[in-house]
Amino acid sequence: MVATDEALLAGMAAGDPLAAAAFVRRYQARVFGLALTIVGVRATAEDVAQEAFTRAWRYAPGYDPRRGAVSAWLLTIARNAAVDVLRTTRDQPYDPATLVDLVTARPPAGEAPADAVADRERLRTALRSLPAEQAQAVLLAAYYGLTAREIAERDGLPLGTVKTRIRLGLGRLRDLMEVRDG
Repeated sequence: MVATDEALLAGMAAGDPLAAAAFVRRYQARVFGLALTIVGVRATAEDVAQEAFTRAWRYAPGYDPRRGAVSAWLLTIARNAAVDVLRTTRDQPYDPATLVDLVTARPPAGEAPADAVADRERLRTALRSLPAEQAQAVLLAAYYGLTAREIAERDGLPLGTVKTRIRLGLGRLRDLMEVRDG
């Protein structure tokens, strides 16, 4: 007979290592998959999954089946753990001077094939030609993955201003890099 999710969780809450192991085996693929979808890096997703199961073990005594299924409860824990990781990596302030250094830095010799180095150099040159506000907005969005809303909150700017800077900056980069649709 297969134990129910609730029975495994109750066993885990009581300190039963067999129940905990069965619980982890049952959900490890789903928890890892969700974490990987959110954070996008396998090693980080593994850490998130481990943290999710640690939190589940810690909070197992407080699980209330009237509030939802065990799977939903656990996946919510995993999602929150993944979002916590993203927040800690994204909430670091970015100094505009650091961003400019990132763009203007020369790669070490032999780092990449010649075409990649040439493309990167063209991009750096194009970024340097943008107004500083546009270059910063484009870098924060494209390189660091921040949304326009996150950039607006970070810099204390209206959302529309940030969206305009990104749009104008990307448009100018497309022209400078001679990117054509189709």
